[in-house]
Formats: sequence, structure tokens, C-alpha cells
Amino acid sequence: MVQVFAHGQLRLYLLALLEDGPRHGYELITALSDRFGGTYRPSAGTVYPRLSRLEEEGLVVRTDEGRKATYALTDAGRAELDARRGDLAHLEEEIAETVRRQATQVRTDVQAAMRELRADLAAAAQRARDTATPGVPDPGRAASHRRRVEAEALVRRFVDEVRADLRVADARDGVDELTVETVRTVLDTALRSVRSTLR
Repeated sequence: MVQVFAHGQLRLYLLALLEDGPRHGYELITALSDRFGGTYRPSAGTVYPRLSRLEEEGLVVRTDEGRKATYALTDAGRAELDARRGDLAHLEEEIAETVRRQATQVRTDVQAAMRELRADLAAAAQRARDTATPGVPDPGRAASHRRRVEAEALVRRFVDEVRADLRVADARDGVDELTVETVRTVLDTALRSVRSTLR
């Protein structure tokens, strides 16, 4: 995974996330993922060793609750956080810029996907025209029916592939909000584009 935090920044941000109250390690991972709009999700192997070091330094205290551990700021942790408010503000600006860049990239990818979809639809329409028998009147709605069937096949293929990818992602790391928003944007744009050709 591409490095998101510079040296010491993740340590500082974990302290900041604990300022509002105790959290489990998984809750901290999820909070980080949410802060980045789902574009970055640290692994347990990244977060838990840092929590252990913060505990060793006396900045957080760990409370075991059955199979789960809750982490909370100590007075020393709050003092460390207060002393580094400027660093934290700078870090928040960097995170916001990272999220903006990711959002721009998603929009660019969506626009490229829509161009490809429009090109595929145009190519499918051209193939349908090319395979029509020249000079023979089209009986009834046969030509329209063939084109509709081909378009529906393209839609089904798209749905099947996206559904399969979503299920794999859900089983592996989870489906984040950015993915849902991307699907919504793509489908809304596709619907408008297709409807514009049907009028």
C-alpha cells in the first residue's frame, strides 16, 4: 500500500482519535478509513504495534475486555496531544488534500468509464446495423428487438461483473462508502446517457 503517513504522523493521529473517548483497535482502523473516505485502510499489523508503543510510553492505557482490548488516553497522552496541536492541524490539512486528490481521481476514472460505455454502446449499435440484411424491409420490430436484446446483454454483463467484484471486496476488506458513491455516480451518469439516446 502507498505510504500515507510520514514518520510519527500515524502515532499522533491515533492519539487524536482517542481524544473523544476509549476505542477498540478495530474502531480506530475504521475511523481512519472513514477519515480517508475509504481510500486508505491501515492493517492491524500497522495499528496495533503503534498502540503497544504508545502504551509503553505511558500515553495510552489498555483495558482488556474478554477478547477485545480498549485503548484510552492517559494524562500524559493528553499533554502530548496538546503540545502538538500545530502538528495535528497540519496533518489534518494533508489528509484533506489527500482525500481531495482521491476524489478527483475517482471522478476522472468515472468519466473515462462513461466514455468507454458510450463507445461500447455506439459500437454495438453499429454492429447491429452492419448485420442487418440490406435492401430487405425489416419485418415489424425485429431490428429494434435485436438491438434491445444486445443492449440488455451488455447491462447484464456489467451488473454481473460489478456484483462479483463487490462480493469479493466485501469478503476481503469490506465495501467502503467511496465505492458506493462511485457506483451511484456511474449508474446515474449511465442512465442519463442511455435515456438521451432513447428520446
